[in-house]
Amino acid sequence: MKRSVMIWAVTAIVYLGVVIAGYSVYANMNPKTDEQTNHTEEEENMNHQHSHGNHVTNTASEVTPKVSYANGVITIELKDKNNQVPELEVSHEKFMHFIVVSSDLKQYHHLHPGKKSDGIYQQKVSLADNSYKAFVDIKPKGLQYSVAPIEFHVGETHHEHGDNNLVADTDFVKTINGQTVELISQPFAINKEMTLTFDMKGATPEPYLGALGHVVILDENGEKYIHVHPAADDQTVFKTQFDKPGIYKIWAEFKFEGQVNVYPFVIKVK
Repeated sequence: MKRSVMIWAVTAIVYLGVVIAGYSVYANMNPKTDEQTNHTEEEENMNHQHSHGNHVTNTASEVTPKVSYANGVITIELKDKNNQVPELEVSHEKFMHFIVVSSDLKQYHHLHPGKKSDGIYQQKVSLADNSYKAFVDIKPKGLQYSVAPIEFHVGETHHEHGDNNLVADTDFVKTINGQTVELISQPFAINKEMTLTFDMKGATPEPYLGALGHVVILDENGEKYIHVHPAADDQTVFKTQFDKPGIYKIWAEFKFEGQVNVYPFVIKVK
C-alpha cells in the first residue's frame, strides 16, 4: 500500500514538472495579450499622428505615375511595380491630390483629378506656356509610395526650374480676397521640428478636405515636396522639418465663406 502511494506521489510530481515546463515554453513563445494590445494601440496612435504630419519624398515607390497635358486636360496614368492598376485609398476626402507648379513657382494649383477609367485620372485646367512640375499625392493600398516631381511642358516655352529669383519674405502678413493671414514661426533651421502657426486675425476657417487647412512646401528647385496638415483638428498650427538649408516656398490653403484662399510665403532655412 505504502509502495503504491509512493509511486503515485512521484508520478504526480513528475507530471506537475512537465506541465510547468510546458507552460514556460509557451509563455516565452507567445507574449502576453496586454503587451500585444499596447503595441497595437501605439501603432494606431502613430498612424493617427502621421495623418496630421508630413507627406514627403523619403521612401521607395512601388507605383509609377505618368503625367501628360493636351488640349487643356491633364491626364495621370498609374501603374504599380507589376504593371497593374493600383487601388487607391481615400486621403483627406480625395483619392488623389494633384499639385502643379510653374518653373518660377508663381503658378500653383491644388487639383483633384477624377477617375476616367482604371488607372486613368483626368482634370481640366488652363495652363500658360511654361515648364511645370507635378506632384501626384496618393495613398496606394498595400503599396509603398513616395511623391516625386514629374516635369512636363506646355507650349514651346521651356524654363529651367530653380531659375526663379525667389527672395525670402520680410513681411509674413498676406491678404487674399479680403481675408488676412499671418505666418508666425521661430527662425527656420534644419534638422529641427518647426512649428508654423497661422493667425487668422479673428476669423475661423471652414473645414477643407477634412482639415482646417493644408500647407504645401517646395524648395526653390521644385524637388523637395512637403504636404503637411494641422497638428490638431481645431488649430491652424502645422509642424514640419527641413533637412537642407535654402529658399523654400510655402502655399497655405484656408477656406473662408466657401472660397479657398492660397497664401504664398517665401522663407529662408539656415
